[in-house]
Amino acid sequence: MTAPKYRLVAAELRKRITRGDLRPGDRLPTERELEAEFGVSRNTARDATALLINEGLVERVAGRTGGMVVREVLTLTYHASRAEMTDGLWPESDAWFGEVRAQGYEPAQDFRVEIMAVPAEIAERLSVEADSHAAVRRCVRLINGRPSSLQDTWYPMDLCELIPELLSPKDIPQGTTRLLAERGWPQPAVEDDLTAAMPTPDEARLLALPPGTPVLRFLRTGFSPQRPVRVSVTVFAGNMNRLIYTLGDPAIFAKFRDGT
Repeated sequence: MTAPKYRLVAAELRKRITRGDLRPGDRLPTERELEAEFGVSRNTARDATALLINEGLVERVAGRTGGMVVREVLTLTYHASRAEMTDGLWPESDAWFGEVRAQGYEPAQDFRVEIMAVPAEIAERLSVEADSHAAVRRCVRLINGRPSSLQDTWYPMDLCELIPELLSPKDIPQGTTRLLAERGWPQPAVEDDLTAAMPTPDEARLLALPPGTPVLRFLRTGFSPQRPVRVSVTVFAGNMNRLIYTLGDPAIFAKFRDGT
């Protein structure tokens, strides 16, 4: 069975992108040029480029010099275990920034703190009453200026009263995991919950996701010996991230990474 014409056109353009004939920032042929090259109608050419937009390979740029442009494909490898290390191997406050830079990208984040009512799902994980209040440390993380992930970390208000630095609108130099440990609230155990889903409208907007792009929701609950102390909710753009876990002694992994 022959594939529809728009898929054949999209396949040829996709091939040019993957083999490097068309590079990030290059313009695709116009609809008129695609009509002439492939002998198809304007609607077929439009459907072909729409398919590539849905795949995240191209984007429409406005303006006289705009048009259909090949997107820069960024894939960050995020080591989900490193930010929890408090033994000095990976400084928590630098874990994400250092990882991004090590992979040749430039990191940035837009950060703020809010006091919010706790939704039922988070309240259950924190063992607090639903609609009680918590401090939420919120950030949008960017790679090369492009939104890559959203993170909200919830801390119960009674814990914030004991550790007021959690309410600071600035980054905490040693990171919140170490800060909590220093104040008598270590987190020797965490529970992770990962779900692949389609984004909410707000997530799609904040992450500037191409149509049809899923997200990975990563919920991590940190437990002290006494109680749960925080829930981190990270929403990763599905077209820009992969997660890696390491379980066990971090010194062993460090040894083999160093090649010794």
